Amino acid sequence: MQSTVLTVVAGSVLALGTVAYDGHQAMAQPSEATTQAAPDFTAAVAAGGRVQADIKLDESRMPSKILAFMGLKSGDAALDIFAGGGYYSEIMGAAVGADGSVVAVNPPQFVSSDAAKAKWAGISERQPGVSMLPSQLGDFTPAPDSYDFAMMHLIFHDLYWESEKFKVARMDPAAFLSKLYAGMKPGGIVAVIDHVGNAGDTRVVVEKTHRIDPATAKADFEKAGFVLEAESDMFANPDDDLDKNVFDPAIRGKTNRFVMKFRKPT
Repeated sequence: MQSTVLTVVAGSVLALGTVAYDGHQAMAQPSEATTQAAPDFTAAVAAGGRVQADIKLDESRMPSKILAFMGLKSGDAALDIFAGGGYYSEIMGAAVGADGSVVAVNPPQFVSSDAAKAKWAGISERQPGVSMLPSQLGDFTPAPDSYDFAMMHLIFHDLYWESEKFKVARMDPAAFLSKLYAGMKPGGIVAVIDHVGNAGDTRVVVEKTHRIDPATAKADFEKAGFVLEAESDMFANPDDDLDKNVFDPAIRGKTNRFVMKFRKPT
């Protein structure tokens, strides 16, 4: 497993100072956030009832480290964008506790099967604070200043994806991020983990590999008004062939992934 190296935006360090994080330097949280408790993420991951297929992903996804790094708090109102089978939704639901909530957004065509419905019913039963909202990503419009935390796990690149087969219409990433920015509370966090892709025409790269250039993600979020607070190389894999599709069995689950923590300024 790659060791974690946390790189912090230098200008923000001067403004906010630093605190120790897992032996490295991390950004100090704004004072509003420190009034909430940090959950026991290990306990959230170990919560009973999770399906074995999800549990098997824990080693490669390191959810407790990710959520601690990103700063999810007990009582947060959280989003899980394009939540898929609810891997992070369920863990986040356990972490935010009874005073928090998780809204999982999913394009309806990806959760229409009986198996998907049964899985989501199980998640909602185990974590009553988790609700699933069927919505095309391009149509999703959160109410202003509604969310403390948003997870975008391996899906930011999908804002550049379009597929007639999977009924995914062409989207405008800038418009999506503008609405997300409005929906986050001041000081709210957006967690972004995605597969590292080559530079070039983003839509071409995404169509071929389901990857995205980290520089593109960073620029898109900053253009929307978010501030990059910290990054980590905990999923770095220098042996990953960036020309391979992430679903290639040779690399699936072991891709070189970037980790970025963005915040809406207060």
